[in-house]
Amino acid sequence: MFIQFRTLLSQCSKTHQTLLNTKQLHALIAKTHLVYDPFFATKLTRYYALNGDLSSAHQLFDESPERSIYLWNSIIRAYAKVHDFKNAFNLFTQLLKSNLWPDNFTFACILRACSENNDVEGVKIVHGGLTAYGLGMDSICGSALINAYSKLGLIDNASRVFHGLIDPDLATWNTMINGFGCYGIWTEGLKLFDVMRTIGIEPDGYTMVAMLSSVKGPGLLHIGQGFHGFCIKSGFLSNDHVASSLVTMYSICESLGSAEEVFKRLVEPDIVTWSALITGFAHLGQIHKALLLFRERNMNGMKADHVLLSSILVATVQLGNVGPGFEIHCYILRHGFETEIRIASALIDMYSKCGFMELAIHVLNSHPRPNMIVYNTAILGLGSYGNASEAFRLFDEAMEKGLVPDECTFSALLHACCQAGYVKQGKEIYERMKDEFGIEPRNEHYVHIVKILGMAGKLQEAFEFVLGLSKPVDAGIWGALLACCEMHGNSALVDSVLRHVLQNNVQEDSHSVLVSKIYANQGRWDDVEQLRDVITDSRRKKLPGLSWIGGKIVKK
Repeated sequence: MFIQFRTLLSQCSKTHQTLLNTKQLHALIAKTHLVYDPFFATKLTRYYALNGDLSSAHQLFDESPERSIYLWNSIIRAYAKVHDFKNAFNLFTQLLKSNLWPDNFTFACILRACSENNDVEGVKIVHGGLTAYGLGMDSICGSALINAYSKLGLIDNASRVFHGLIDPDLATWNTMINGFGCYGIWTEGLKLFDVMRTIGIEPDGYTMVAMLSSVKGPGLLHIGQGFHGFCIKSGFLSNDHVASSLVTMYSICESLGSAEEVFKRLVEPDIVTWSALITGFAHLGQIHKALLLFRERNMNGMKADHVLLSSILVATVQLGNVGPGFEIHCYILRHGFETEIRIASALIDMYSKCGFMELAIHVLNSHPRPNMIVYNTAILGLGSYGNASEAFRLFDEAMEKGLVPDECTFSALLHACCQAGYVKQGKEIYERMKDEFGIEPRNEHYVHIVKILGMAGKLQEAFEFVLGLSKPVDAGIWGALLACCEMHGNSALVDSVLRHVLQNNVQEDSHSVLVSKIYANQGRWDDVEQLRDVITDSRRKKLPGLSWIGGKIVKK
């Protein structure tokens, strides 16, 4: 009987099992003693999890008298996959207290959960557990650790883990290269790529996708072209993922002619490739071309996803015409995408910037489960129109729903105070951000405070606020203060501000323009000329560029 049921489960695993099929299979096995066998419990748990019935999966787990490590891994993975990190971590803790030892797949799963939950401390604790259980040098755990540290921005930790592995496999090399790429350190990824080939490990399609993903910006176009040439020589262009990454790379590098050329050679470009090309055109201001491609997709019967829809919504804002955005909103409603957080946020942003704030608020109120991201977008939209009182009302509403504000929330609120001239309220929300919610201010918050004080004529207070900040002070903060001085024609304070700007070597062309305007308005032409000479002398020499020739980094 065991063999018969095992054969049945093997056949079931080859096809998708609906929730009804899973329950029928469970009922069939429940009539025998095999329901208590860890093998069958594990299979059924996975089927329940795949169908989103975690309650039945957990009940089956609780009723299993014998729990194998595979059963533990299945239930932990099920909760981690739906971002129920609390249950995932609780189960992991229970496993550590049991008579079983977690294996490499257990640690890999919980590491992924930690990284997706932005739990830096959790990753470090799990790292310690890996070492304690003797799995620190395991390729599966090593790759999971590298990926977790990379996603959390701890690229140095990821690099130390990688270099501590005895014999990393190709997948681990790819993970580390991808980590450097995500962090923007393409040069380190390129060095690893060279070392990998030198020791005889041949790259695969995933390697090339990782390398291409690290090419971000027009300044690295020549690097991307070099990788394109390598892909042609190595026969990787037949790999759809590589070709799609080439389209994305060329789009990001603003070389849309090359992006289109690669795109046209694809037999069936996937949704990611379409999104990259459409977003590329939108980013360069070719909105009508982006919309044309979007409509072409729809006419060919290909359904969009939330990434593409949010990207095209962002693009329509540049037209200053709500018509195309409204058309896409109708598409979203027809295909049931309105509950997607990213899309709801993009819709609110689009309606706000097109001047239809009431429609933006309607999108917010119609969402069944709006999170803080959606509220932040609406608060920012209201603030842009100077409607600070309504922005604060939405903030209070979000708090009543138990949502937790973040840096963006307070940036939007401070922006609202700035637009409405709310000095007292702006100071209060700034203090609440630090004291009540424990959020460290960022440069954008400092800029808003300077504008709130400066635009209200409290220039000396704004200047003293800037002097009290930890050094070095960002150029944008000084620029905001100078703009306020220019607004009020305060040349006396400008002299002090300019001295600090030059001393800290953070001057920008915009600074000199503002100061020149203030001096010129007061007839201080000698100071205008002197300022021009100072700025010219203090400009830094242009740094030499880098190029990639023959797989090596060289100075141009």
